[in-house]
Amino acid sequence: MKYTPRQAESNVNVTPTSPIREFFVLMGGLLGIMILIYILLGLAVNLVVPHISVDLEEKMAAPFIRSMCAQDTDTIRQHYVQALIDDLQGRCTTLPYHFQVHVREAPTINALALPGGHIIVFTGLLDKVTSENELAFVLTHEMGHYAHRDHLRGLGRSVVFMTISASLFGPESGISRMVARGLGMTEMTFSRNQETQADEFALKTLNCAYGHVAGTTDFFEKIPREQNPGRFGHYFASHPENRQRISHLRDISRNRGFKLADRKPLPEAIKQSEDTSTEKPSPPAHPLSCISPIIDN
Repeated sequence: MKYTPRQAESNVNVTPTSPIREFFVLMGGLLGIMILIYILLGLAVNLVVPHISVDLEEKMAAPFIRSMCAQDTDTIRQHYVQALIDDLQGRCTTLPYHFQVHVREAPTINALALPGGHIIVFTGLLDKVTSENELAFVLTHEMGHYAHRDHLRGLGRSVVFMTISASLFGPESGISRMVARGLGMTEMTFSRNQETQADEFALKTLNCAYGHVAGTTDFFEKIPREQNPGRFGHYFASHPENRQRISHLRDISRNRGFKLADRKPLPEAIKQSEDTSTEKPSPPAHPLSCISPIIDN
């Protein structure tokens, strides 16, 4: 009997779909898994952060803060901002931090909250503010991040992402960058909520300190247009759009019956762009004090 070979009806080794389509399906599934892991581990970070003591936070931050402290200079501006935040902390908050201010020469109109109670204030911000109330709002906004431990939560989620991404794909791979964009959208939602909570904390603290909330929106009205995410850019930014923040603060003030009154002007020495050195008073004992010779590691 003569054998006649037949054409196979199907080939399991050849996919009927496009390889490009399969690639995007695979990458989409991988991205989804990564986002899920990121969110779950982020939730784990949120559970751990409240149990990190301030003392442990200060010790963890010491190696990173040490070099920054070495750059500090004795200036009228730095002493004024430090005295202001000490007054706000002593009268209107119960946060378990000894806040330490670091004034940095830079045109940036901003302030930053770092682990361990260290707050960086840029001279660009001091050049723009026109009242003590306005500056106090910015400082208490940063204090609000400490109240909710936002600085630790953000740091923890960043470490989670970098660890997962670098372990699977390498830190510089294209896949890592693609995953970073996807996770970045999730992280921005967390950040916007944190900024709103910090604004509300600042509003309440300002009312406690001055008996009114004048000056709370002045800072947002002065932010350069290029730094404002705008109506649509709001969805792609870590901070809420300025008009939205102003409206939210005014709504809360109205609902809570907060009053408006005259702003307290800044001292003339603080308005000057050039600082004059002055003798610095003895600082309180603090494990992360920049001039303290003993730092616990």
